[in-house]
Amino acid sequence: MRNVAVILAGGTGSRMGGKLPKQLLPLEDGRTVLEHAVEAFEQADCIDEIVLIMHHDWIMEAEQMWLRNAWQKVSRILPGGKERWESSVLAIRSFHEQDDVALLLHDAARPWVSRRILSDVCEALKSHAAVTVAVPMTDTLYRVADRQVMEIPQRADYMRAQTPQAFHLGVIREAYRRAMDTGHIEATDDCGILRRYMPEVPIYIVEGEEQNKKITYKEDIC
Repeated sequence: MRNVAVILAGGTGSRMGGKLPKQLLPLEDGRTVLEHAVEAFEQADCIDEIVLIMHHDWIMEAEQMWLRNAWQKVSRILPGGKERWESSVLAIRSFHEQDDVALLLHDAARPWVSRRILSDVCEALKSHAAVTVAVPMTDTLYRVADRQVMEIPQRADYMRAQTPQAFHLGVIREAYRRAMDTGHIEATDDCGILRRYMPEVPIYIVEGEEQNKKITYKEDIC
């Protein structure tokens, strides 16, 4: 099975408040968030191919990065959809009926994903059709209503989701087909789609790392 990383960089980064989307912002070494994210998969031995999903306004910048870094595994850059799930569907459809493929869908805004995480995800894909990355909860959780604490659940029962989220292509393709047949998709990520529309498929968890955090606000880059 070929492992294909799909780097989802189609957002505009509106919560950052700047002119550039967060995936194009520089980190301490001067290279962008997107460059760091792609490089992690370029260096991973288990990754065979990389597909970039980019907002259509910034495709030229992504192409320039591709040339500048001489990325060998990047095969193409596709324009993203309005919603995250639409970008995932575009990536899935680009592989047509190639069922010998596993897709590792990764947020470009997580530039510090480690080789260990990627290796563990690829290894898990050998025996599981769906794999996600998560870290244990360390903070107390509140269930709230009207800004009042209604319940304090056991944090041992919860984990915080990270990416990549990985799937055998035929499985995630079928999950999205079922979702789109409903005419109204409700999910914030790809595992949410699978869990809602193909609950019979178990999702295996690889332990993540705190450094694999998602950049959402300016403070997250520091």
